[in-house]
Parts: sequence; C-alpha cells; structure tokens
Amino acid sequence: MLSIFGRATFAKATAPLGRALVSTGLTPDAVTLIGTAASIAAAVTLFPTGHLFWGTMVIWLFVMFDMLDGAMARARGGGTRYGAVLDATCDRVADGAIFGGLAWWAVYHEQSKPLFVATLVVLVTSQVISYAKARAEASGLSADGGLIERPDRLVIVLVGAGLTGIGGHWGIEWLTWAVHVAMWILAVLSIVTVAQRVLAVRNSPGAREILGTSNSGTEQPS
Repeated sequence: MLSIFGRATFAKATAPLGRALVSTGLTPDAVTLIGTAASIAAAVTLFPTGHLFWGTMVIWLFVMFDMLDGAMARARGGGTRYGAVLDATCDRVADGAIFGGLAWWAVYHEQSKPLFVATLVVLVTSQVISYAKARAEASGLSADGGLIERPDRLVIVLVGAGLTGIGGHWGIEWLTWAVHVAMWILAVLSIVTVAQRVLAVRNSPGAREILGTSNSGTEQPS
C-alpha cells in the first residue's frame, strides 16, 4: 500500500540526500550494510530489554538511512544486480531481527503467548511474502501486489511498538496494548497477502503450463 502511493514522493525527497552521500565517497552497498547492521543491533538489544520507544526511534532512523541506497544508486546513474540482491537479503535479515526481538520481549518481558504467536506469524509470513515474489520472478511469473509490503509492515510494527513504549513510560495502561493490536492486525493482513501472492502467481500467463521432464520446476536445495 505505502510502497505504491509513497514511492515517487519518497524518491523525490531523497534525491538530494542521495547525491550528497555519493559525493562523500560512500557507496550504496555500504549504506545498505550500515543501515542493516544498526537496525539489527537496536532490535536485538533494545526490544528484548523492554526499551520499545527508543528501539523504535533508532530502528526508524536507520531504516530511513538504509532506504537512501536507492537514491544513491540513481544519483550514480543506476544500481547493480549485486546491490539489488544485497539490499533484499539485508532487508530479510533486518526484518527477522526486528520481529525476533519483539518475540523475545513478548515471551520474557510480557509473558504473553498471544503476542508471541502473532509475532511469529508475522516473522514467517514476512519472509514468505518476499520469497514468493522472488521465486515467481525467477520462474518468469508475477507475484506483485497484496495488502502488505515491507514499508507497510515496518510502519505498523514500529508505530505499535513506539506507542506501547510511550504508554509504559507514562503509565498509560490502554496505550500499552498498541503493539498487541498492531501485531495481530499485521498477522491477519500478512496471511491475506501470502494468499494474494500465491493467487497472483497462479493467474500469471504460463503458470499452469505443463513443464518437460528436463525442466520440472522442482525446487532445488538452496
């Protein structure tokens, strides 16, 4: 949703920053790695210890920093295939750290099994949503669209976690449930998105053609 409506606006806003970073000698790949490493560090240290607000702030800062790699690539005249793969791989690792950190907090800080389950559902489906698209494109098919993409997931989870952190700090009891609500909404929407992407692949031209025995489409070990 957000990736569709906000992509062009975000690209225009970050273009000057991308040019400025390129002029410093940084590469898009370096920005990707720095942003990912910082996001992971915040997720696995601040979230599990109950510092949800500050964890949200730090992760949001470096997620925004990480997104500048695209602006830098455009400023240099284009990106590379390696850069695209690196960016996608780092996104999956960062997502795993964010939801893994929240899952740890749900179990050892909140002792909430429902929140833990919702977080695990989102952790798994977030990887499946991205994998389905990548696997479909590798097979010459399409798996675009769906209710939830990565920007949407990050907004929902970070807003929920940040509000819960504020509620806990100021003693606003009802606000501490924000992350519970956010994770269950995200879990439901993510499951729907998985189904949407599988359906999109099924309806792609050529998706149900019979393959020859030499090209069976059997999944190879990764």
